[in-house]
Amino acid sequence: MSIALITGASRGIGKSAALSLWLSGERVALCCKNSIDALETFAAELNAARKGSALALQADVSNPADVARLFDETEARLGPVEILVNNAGIAQQKLFTDLTDEDWRRMFAVNVDGTFYCCRRAVPAMVHKKRGVIVNLSSMWGQVGASCEVHYSAAKGAVIAFTKALAKELGPSGIRVNCVAPGVIRTEMNAALDAETMEALWQETPLMRLGSPEDVAAAILFLCSDRASFLTGQVISPNGGLVI
Repeated sequence: MSIALITGASRGIGKSAALSLWLSGERVALCCKNSIDALETFAAELNAARKGSALALQADVSNPADVARLFDETEARLGPVEILVNNAGIAQQKLFTDLTDEDWRRMFAVNVDGTFYCCRRAVPAMVHKKRGVIVNLSSMWGQVGASCEVHYSAAKGAVIAFTKALAKELGPSGIRVNCVAPGVIRTEMNAALDAETMEALWQETPLMRLGSPEDVAAAILFLCSDRASFLTGQVISPNGGLVI
């Protein structure tokens, strides 16, 4: 049994990943920024089934002080983090010419800085124990880029490069670092897309459907498991074949 910390765990991919890890027997620290009531309800449901197996915490991963407190509380109440899933993220569709300084800074603050802060806090204990798993969430647009999402694509591309570099550095310490780059997934993050756009996207997808949070959670669970013991620095993209 390991301690897994999942950021952005109150809904969508993060919640599904947390549930998958919990069902596999891990104890889970669940983190969110805004939806703490929903997260506490989720944690209570897990604890009702297995006492002391879940912890709900509120933190803004773009704030290093919040991240330090998040890890301190997790360590005090559950133990050292052995599995880290950096799922917290934001998205925005906007013409490049309309992007503001704040749009750019906020996109990188959450998606890139948040990943950095969490990894920086988790890694020393992992190195000390010579074991650990980190899974960072990117996007297929971080692989190929998306029109009207230049800042999002750039941030998610940075997460991929970060993952590959960190995997090389931490491999000798027995720590695996991988990346999941989802395609179009039916989550609240994509709720702003109209029905016509969503239909066009699934029609362009070779498997002729959009993804579910459970599809992505399955990839995350695999990378966290011993079945992926010889995988590090890799990008797995559950996207239905939209990007190959």
